[in-house]
Amino acid sequence: MAKQSFKEVQQQARRIMTDLEQGRYAPIYLLTGEEGFYTDKIAGYIASHALGEAEREFNQTVVYGKDTDGGTVVSLCRRYPMMSARQVVIVREAQALRNFDTLGSYARQPLASTVLVICCKGKSLDKRSAVYKQLTACPGAVVMESSTPREYEMEGWIRELFAARDCRIEPKAVQMLADHLGTELQKIDNEVDKLFTRLPEGTREITAAHIEENIGISKEFNNFELTRALSERNMARALMIADHFAADPKGNPIVVTISTLFGHFQRIVTLGIAKWENRKQGRPEMTGLSEAEVAKLLKLPSAFFAREYIAASARYSNAAVFAILGWLREYDMKSKGMNAGSAEHGELLRELILRIATA
Repeated sequence: MAKQSFKEVQQQARRIMTDLEQGRYAPIYLLTGEEGFYTDKIAGYIASHALGEAEREFNQTVVYGKDTDGGTVVSLCRRYPMMSARQVVIVREAQALRNFDTLGSYARQPLASTVLVICCKGKSLDKRSAVYKQLTACPGAVVMESSTPREYEMEGWIRELFAARDCRIEPKAVQMLADHLGTELQKIDNEVDKLFTRLPEGTREITAAHIEENIGISKEFNNFELTRALSERNMARALMIADHFAADPKGNPIVVTISTLFGHFQRIVTLGIAKWENRKQGRPEMTGLSEAEVAKLLKLPSAFFAREYIAASARYSNAAVFAILGWLREYDMKSKGMNAGSAEHGELLRELILRIATA
């Protein structure tokens, strides 16, 4: 079973949740992978809905891998429910479970009245192992391996998060969340939950102002505005944002900023190379790609963002962007303590922007 893409994980998670919402439960759920958001979401739903409130006291057991072993889990699974059609056994942190392989023997003959949920957050099982093969061979078993999303996938995921609440979110607000919160799905979900507790009931569109007022991300001083300033070669504006970041390094970690800048300039050079290849192949009419074509080429969430990259690729030569990417790698290392001397992160960022200004 090949590792799934983040998009495939999303699709599988939706199918699993649909089944659960319709009352269709599998005998075994094996939830693994680097990203634990969907593991928690699925396990949490089963814990809250598989049994009625009165049934849970006797028929729902939650154990932690570091505190138990495979034999104990199997014994729990082989019990019959009390005054209920089913029982639920949830193993959290199952990657730390002693004698994990014992679960494989249970999977050969699972009890029809037991729902076993195995949560291995942050780790994937060895697909060549006997226990993995036994668990996945169990008829009806659900196996999901969550992969970490890439940065360019976050904007679409954030829009879907709001769409599930019957709410739209403007592109700038999406970018602010993606830049500030990175790829931590649970962190973003938590912030969105808090946001809706603070908004007037019935709010159907989220703006950058909502994000600034309720999540604490400045709509004027954030990574989105920094990349825009650099795209426009507005170095005075870029340095002003850098000074704002320097005043609050904890709220604006340089590692996140450099990662955002690296992705931004990678897109600029990708567009520049595409234009260069079209010229080289004698297709000058293709050097002026449309916004929709640029959005597809750069994997942008919408054509809204393409205009900035079209303008930026005209302001930065390919050679200049290659140099900038090299400097970004250099300052990433410096921000992690290599050859940085006593320079503070704010000082390093300001120095980096001044170098970009010369490219």
